[in-house]
Amino acid sequence: MPDESEHLDAQKLKRYARHVFGLMSGATASAMIYLGDRMGLYRALRDGGPATSAELAERTGLHERWLREWLYAQGAAGILEHLGGERFGMTPEAVALLANEDHPAFGAGMFSQLPQLMGVLERLPESFRTGLGLPYDAFGPEGARGVERGFAPWYRNLLVPMALPRLDGVLAKLDAGVQVADVGCGSGVALTELGRRFPRSHFHGYEISAHALERAEARRREAGLANVSFHDSRVDPLPEDARFQLVTTFDCLHDMTDPAATMRAIRGAIAADGVWLIAEVKAKPSYQRNVDENPMAAMMYGISVLSCMSSSLSEPGGAGLGTLGLSEERAREMTRAAGFTRFTPLDFGHPVNAFYEVRP
Repeated sequence: MPDESEHLDAQKLKRYARHVFGLMSGATASAMIYLGDRMGLYRALRDGGPATSAELAERTGLHERWLREWLYAQGAAGILEHLGGERFGMTPEAVALLANEDHPAFGAGMFSQLPQLMGVLERLPESFRTGLGLPYDAFGPEGARGVERGFAPWYRNLLVPMALPRLDGVLAKLDAGVQVADVGCGSGVALTELGRRFPRSHFHGYEISAHALERAEARRREAGLANVSFHDSRVDPLPEDARFQLVTTFDCLHDMTDPAATMRAIRGAIAADGVWLIAEVKAKPSYQRNVDENPMAAMMYGISVLSCMSSSLSEPGGAGLGTLGLSEERAREMTRAAGFTRFTPLDFGHPVNAFYEVRP
């Protein structure tokens, strides 16, 4: 084997090493965000204001030394504001993002999936050898909870007041009473919000994750909603009688093993004057454009290996689209092939998702 050191540029090596280990810094900072959310530390700083580790220990009942190191890590990463001495606090922006689950910008829920995402690393070498990925239930019940917390703020804050009014005629139909399907409904947050707001309509959620369905049914019972139903689509699939006036798919088509078949099933289930609202990760039709135009491309490709692409390859012959695999161009082409004739992009100003209104 040739001696590679003969061709190394020492300064380039130093810069490259700094870059690589800088990426590990992001991973450890993410782990600290997970702990801050899980242990209620952001909420304690929000409610009680800036604190030293001793003051935070008094508020939370947790061990001061551990809190001190966590505060140091968060301050060094620029996540908490260092106010001098040993005191740390949160800016209003940090509160919105990390401590206020009622704010549409809340994002700490995304980090609650971190242990489950990292937990599959030991299983992925086998996927690389066989080509077969892991379904979402491989992440266990906590994985379903993590997905739920990641997407719930948008459903709770923006779906009804912002998104639905952009769909011509939909609000009037929902008020009057129609049938609605949410395909890939997860743990049912969107449907329970809709069920409360539109008591004359009936909402059906279709999902294959047993853990998500269990959470969805528990949520429905707790809310006392008789107009919401959940279905295991492996044994109770979408009907083919064109009964639904509104169909939604939120961040799930790219995860599916056969999204084309799902699109055809939606075409059979939707009324002739119905509307299909798609939310998908903003993606470009090429790798280079994704990297050039999406500052989170590296993270999203990594999440794809850990989760999205893995799910879409969890059955033999899976489509394997992945997190950035369903661009507007591909979505337009696939919906046309499934029998839909109208495809309209909608700009909701969402930082991550693209939205499309699709009609028969």
